Amino acid sequence: MPMRNVFAQIRIAAIVSTAPVVIVAASSNPAEAFNFSHIYAFGDSLSDTGSTFNTTGGTFPPSLLYPGGRFSNGPVWLEYLAPRLGAPLTSFAFGGATTGTVNTTIPFLPALQSQISSFVSANPVADPNALYVVWAGANDYLGAGVQQPSEPISNLTNAVLSLTGIGARNILVANLPDLGQLPGSRNTDNAPGLTFLSNAHNQLLSATIAALRPTVQPDVNLIPLDINFLVTDAIAHPSTYGFTNAINSCLFTACTTPDTYLFWDNLHPTTAGHEQIAEFAFSTLNAQAVPEPVSTLGVLMAGALMGGLGALKRKSACKL
Repeated sequence: MPMRNVFAQIRIAAIVSTAPVVIVAASSNPAEAFNFSHIYAFGDSLSDTGSTFNTTGGTFPPSLLYPGGRFSNGPVWLEYLAPRLGAPLTSFAFGGATTGTVNTTIPFLPALQSQISSFVSANPVADPNALYVVWAGANDYLGAGVQQPSEPISNLTNAVLSLTGIGARNILVANLPDLGQLPGSRNTDNAPGLTFLSNAHNQLLSATIAALRPTVQPDVNLIPLDINFLVTDAIAHPSTYGFTNAINSCLFTACTTPDTYLFWDNLHPTTAGHEQIAEFAFSTLNAQAVPEPVSTLGVLMAGALMGGLGALKRKSACKL
């Protein structure tokens, strides 16, 4: 792993150890949390591992600009997370998906509700040892014109309950980055409104996850992934993550060092940015896998940091 990722992992461990985390119901024991049998992902282009590209016969996104059929310049975060967890990955995510039934990129492609419905129909009994990832919402505000978060949050709630209803036990639910700080929206008239919607979405999502406690089985883990915190921190402290530019797109500035950019285009991270998301997700899961010690905050931070550094030793080396 490049030295820049070592420093980023140290910062991520500290962030995860101090950031507020909501776990609904009982926490998994360490062996259970890191023995996921599979990863199933649902969402939009941020989690699309080639579904859109394959379904459109390799025409979209254009491979000349988006190698490998990802909405980036390389693998997306799930493709980094899966080997870290030692679990096979299946992503049902499609570029342009909203949390509802509308796809804002190509209308015949599935949005989140269709992805979930198809999965539930094909799997009436879910694998309880798998990790299920739900990350959507950006396209509701960027492409579908949604002006308040109640509908997207209701859709996300339905997705989570559909999964728990068939026996899913471990569900990672990601919030939104500040949509007003993306390269395509920064310093535009739309930026303040998108920032407001992002914050409102994330606040309501956090409250909703907490409110789901009495509706799920006691062995269900709902794990929030605070992407907003991570991206905001990377923009504020780019060098910590190995970036020299965290506000412009690499693609549209014809940069020659994409790994030093956080964003590939006006909306999507570079594969280096996705790798940082994977590190953050791994650290978030790691923090929940280890029971909180009855000790000082410093010990808690040290525990999370050592978990992150131990993981390092095992590793070589306009719509979403």
